[in-house]
Amino acid sequence: MSSRKHLQEIPASARNSASWTWDSKKSSDLLCGMGVTPMEKDALDTENTPLDQIIKITPPQKRQKPKEKDDTFVIARRPRAAKSSAPGISWDSLPDELVLGILSYLPLAELLKASGVCKRWRRLSCDESLWHSLDLTGKHLVDGVIGYLLSLGVVVLRCPRSCIGEPMFKQIRPLRLQHADFSHCTISIDALRSMISRCHRLQNLSVEGLELTDDIISAIAQNSDLVRLNLGGCFGFSSESLSHMLNSCSRLDELNLSWCDFTTSHVKSAVVNFPRGLTQLNLSGYRQNLDLADLEALVQRCPELTNLDLSDSVLLTPECFPVLHQLLHLQHLGLSRCYQICPASLLDLGKHIPLKTLSVYGIGTDSSLELLKESLSHIKINFSFFSTIARPTTGHKRNRDIWGIKCKLSLNRTDC
Repeated sequence: MSSRKHLQEIPASARNSASWTWDSKKSSDLLCGMGVTPMEKDALDTENTPLDQIIKITPPQKRQKPKEKDDTFVIARRPRAAKSSAPGISWDSLPDELVLGILSYLPLAELLKASGVCKRWRRLSCDESLWHSLDLTGKHLVDGVIGYLLSLGVVVLRCPRSCIGEPMFKQIRPLRLQHADFSHCTISIDALRSMISRCHRLQNLSVEGLELTDDIISAIAQNSDLVRLNLGGCFGFSSESLSHMLNSCSRLDELNLSWCDFTTSHVKSAVVNFPRGLTQLNLSGYRQNLDLADLEALVQRCPELTNLDLSDSVLLTPECFPVLHQLLHLQHLGLSRCYQICPASLLDLGKHIPLKTLSVYGIGTDSSLELLKESLSHIKINFSFFSTIARPTTGHKRNRDIWGIKCKLSLNRTDC
């Protein structure tokens, strides 16, 4: 009855009223009257909060101490899940072939930097496929550098006017070098012999202006596949070694022996031992050593000549023209500064030989030269100052080709 009495005391108008408020003291009496014992509230009001579990899973740096004067619940933030790394491809997962393909696009300076990244990149950056052609024109190479670079498998090397130290090879195996230009380099005889002696596959070689020995000439002779050889201005070797080299290099097509320190025996040994398939020959500069007999031996030995330079051969006279008529394939002829040949005698030469170019610098006056050009209008007279026979690079200075092969790796001035 007591509980019913209490229920009847609640006004009917307030049962559905939104402004009705709950009295905690009356609610306790009401619940007691209904036979229900209310639960006592915890001091920190944390009866439903698993504090032990929260403390265990919460990092120490993110734990929050409950406020002493605050009766609200202690809310602990859950640790953020580690972000999964974005899917991708690592450099380490790339095969060697693909990395080599990427490294092949780097210039020389960047390739050298890439070799210092790690052991794998160093190994790949030294792969011989990346070092096919190298241009070191005019550079100063200290001891050991040229030997290390050639050991990487360089096939094409262009380094004219460079200062080259001792190669200091660490291995005895032959080099892969096939095309080399050492023209006018500053290099010791021992260093040059050490490099040439390790070359057995040379096809093109230029050592213009260098001092050579019989050992170096013998080392050149072991390259039976030699096609172009430039010995212009060289000195220091005997006529016997020259004869041996010419007989060994039977596949020579272009040969430059201009202005060498030759005696009469050198010239006579050369003209009787030239390879028979020779088509281009520069034999200029022998003012007192090349005569008509030597020219006859030369034409008999090399009837397939298409380009012949005999400039500065003072002993040659118009009597040599019938000998030159035997060269049925001759297209380019150089007779500059052959002072015993007059311009009038050249008219008969131009009519019997199907020449394309004729160099006659220093012969006759300007008026006689103009008359010669009018009479031989089908021939380009004095078209070029210098002969290009067996020379590796011709044309403008920016041309980095070597016998028509472009060098990929090169050092610019800013990279030095």
